[in-house]
Amino acid sequence: MPLRSPIIVVVGHVDHGKSTLLDKIRETAVQKSELGGMTQCIGATEIPASKIEELSGDLLKKFGITLEIPGLLAIDTPGHEAFSNLRKRGGSVANIAILVIDISQGVQPQTRESIEILKSFKVPFVIAANKVDLVNGWVPQKTSSYLESIKHQNQQVKDIIQNKVYNFMNELATYGINCDLFNNINDFTKSVAIVPCSAVTGEGISELLVVISGLAQKYLSKNLEIKSANAKGSVLEVKEAVGLGTVIDVILYDGVINKDQLIVVGGADEPIITKIRALLEPCPLQEIRDKKCSFEKKDSIVAARGIRISAPNLEKAIAGMPLESAKDMKEALVIAKKMKEDIKSVILDISKEGIVLKADSLGSLEALNVFLTSKGISLCKAGIGDINKMDVLDAVQMKQKDLYYGVIMGFGVKVLDDAKMLADKQRINIITADVIYHLFEQYDRWKNEIMEEKKREALNSVVIPSKIQVLGEFVFRKSKPAIVGVEVLNGVLKTNVDVINESGTVVGHIKDLQDNGVSITQVKEHERVACSIEGATYEKDLFNKEILYTSIPEKDFLKIKNELKSFLTKGEIEVLKQIAEIKRKTQATWGMG
Repeated sequence: MPLRSPIIVVVGHVDHGKSTLLDKIRETAVQKSELGGMTQCIGATEIPASKIEELSGDLLKKFGITLEIPGLLAIDTPGHEAFSNLRKRGGSVANIAILVIDISQGVQPQTRESIEILKSFKVPFVIAANKVDLVNGWVPQKTSSYLESIKHQNQQVKDIIQNKVYNFMNELATYGINCDLFNNINDFTKSVAIVPCSAVTGEGISELLVVISGLAQKYLSKNLEIKSANAKGSVLEVKEAVGLGTVIDVILYDGVINKDQLIVVGGADEPIITKIRALLEPCPLQEIRDKKCSFEKKDSIVAARGIRISAPNLEKAIAGMPLESAKDMKEALVIAKKMKEDIKSVILDISKEGIVLKADSLGSLEALNVFLTSKGISLCKAGIGDINKMDVLDAVQMKQKDLYYGVIMGFGVKVLDDAKMLADKQRINIITADVIYHLFEQYDRWKNEIMEEKKREALNSVVIPSKIQVLGEFVFRKSKPAIVGVEVLNGVLKTNVDVINESGTVVGHIKDLQDNGVSITQVKEHERVACSIEGATYEKDLFNKEILYTSIPEKDFLKIKNELKSFLTKGEIEVLKQIAEIKRKTQATWGMG
């Protein structure tokens, strides 16, 4: 059975060179032939096997690879957005990924994020250790081969790169990934290949194409067989086209699609059943993003390709949704029912307690769900589209059950004006971002703020444990009241509390705290202030370097022990134990109720 081209995506941390690498792969393949030879698809670039052989023929022979795949189909848009739009039931349309990592910076937040997404969608990947040209002492060579280029580098450069690769291996091992330099690997099913390269000079591009082609052909050939009579694809983009109305750009990953055929497309409300008016491909060697780009109409297109489809009723189609062809209306209805069930398994309505999540596509929603689950964050609702008033009302309902549910997370979406107004009024936090790790950074900050707020509210209702030391060199008044310098050793010292000595005797009542003559209500650990202690006389009731403790009422102690202990620091917990021991010197069962 003939194989189709594997679908390749490029992911990685911001500024590590994803777009530049994609551009260099295209540019390098075009430069090898005056006639070009690459085919520009909708949203993707097809690199034929003949171009790979022309560019990397010697390497293919060296590794004993005879190409059987027709080529590679590289998705033009790098990053999570494109990857998320390549979702299919149970995995991803993408067959293999290039994980771009800056060889000097190593693993960064979006790198970790990319790894988690690739693992969750079960997509194998190759690591492009980019920016070797920036390694100190590297001399660029006029070749697209890393192995050829490294021969001409001095030993110091070779050692630096070797050390950086070892660092990669150690770093990635912490994420459960076994990796090594591509030319050291015997079994690619057990190790992830690292290919050093430069997206600027093109060195290493040959090895990257060879490793991807060889991997796909040897280990993914079953996935590359065109198995389905029905065409299957994933919607990359929904747009308006002059003279055509609403069109969809689709990555076709299985089967053959024909003009005038019935198709089922995932929509905002229900799957859309419609009939293809026109199948379009850009003319050869034209860039689809160029407004002057013209299209050719096709009667039939075989996977894997990037295509544009014109059909009625596509206004409610959504990026990331599946597409499938049908031979008649009866089959289309069956496909629509299955598609609806698949979509419903990802999109949640109020079903349990948790936060509200909105995303720009089904794939993004699924990827985010994986991250939320791994962080122990539950969802009450997950949907596609901009954040609206109903989402805020759902969050308000959840907030009544738990403060931590009073948030809406939005990935790649906007907040409608009426939703923002209601959220401000109801104090619902809305977090939006186009990068997943930025979304979680904001969420963690918000959660910490809520924790601090809850802590303040809870601890304001009790006398909290604090340990202070009298500073005899700062005695401003000996009595009525005694005003002395103190240092807070542990905890937070507040006004209007009694203090006891190590014998359990009440020394006095803290009336006021001052810092440089300004009255304050509390003092943090390791800070020094002037302390007004009512009822105490210096050198009679309190002495230089004496340790004092806040006198905690028994009911407050029990509340802290049973309900609020998690809000205390380790130091405060230790002071709490010391206070209990002091109290039990005169009352053996104190705090044991």
